[in-house]
Order: sequence, then C-alpha cells, then structure tokens
Amino acid sequence: MSSTEGQSQFLVISKGYWDEDKSPEQIQAAIDAFYKWHDVLVAQGKMISGQRLQPAKMVVSKHGITDGPFAETKEVIGGYWHFIANSLEEAAALAAQNPCLACGLSLEIRPIEPKTCSAFDRTTETPPSRKK
Repeated sequence: MSSTEGQSQFLVISKGYWDEDKSPEQIQAAIDAFYKWHDVLVAQGKMISGQRLQPAKMVVSKHGITDGPFAETKEVIGGYWHFIANSLEEAAALAAQNPCLACGLSLEIRPIEPKTCSAFDRTTETPPSRKK
C-alpha cells in the first residue's frame, strides 16, 4: 500500500503489559504523552490512526470458529496503527519515540505488502519446507 511516492505503510502492533513497578499516575502520564505524540504524527501524515483492542477474541480456521486455544505468547497485543515511512528503519525510529515504551510496552513493526498474495511467491504463509 503506497501512501505517497516512495513511501510505504508499516503496521505497528503494541504488545506487552505495563511495568509492575509503575504507578497508575506514571502510566497515565505515558498514555497522555502518547496521544500528544500520536496526534502530531497524524497531523504530519506520518501515522494513520489505529485502535486499542479489546481482550475478547475468537479463532476462525478450517476447523470452525472457537474461543481458543490460542497460540502461546508471552505478550498480549493491545492495539495497532500504521506509520507512513520510507523504510522499515525509519518506521522503527518513529516507534522508538513512543512514550509508552518507558512503561513496559513493546512495539512490533511490519512492512505492509503492497501486492496481492500468490501461492507461487514465498510469503509469511509459505510452509517452511517450501521456503528453501
């Protein structure tokens, strides 16, 4: 998904839990600082708003729809948004400015693939045995 000439979109996934040693006041200060930072980047065209995610979830697969089991993860996904940047490194540098990092959250940045999926290309869904 190209946004402007030479730039791409990057999905940013917020993960983790607040640090146990941080007070609610410290965490709220980081949240308030995040929204100020967020609003500046949106106004500059460097970020597209996302949303926080609720804890409820379902798994949909060829086996049907279930409320679990879920893949074992050490961290919970709390929300997402998109950066508009020239490279993965530039998107990571923007993410490194997120005030919530100081309170324990981490961010995963993934480039969004601009082309449609093909069974003949090596993608994230390609089984490891076929990636050779």
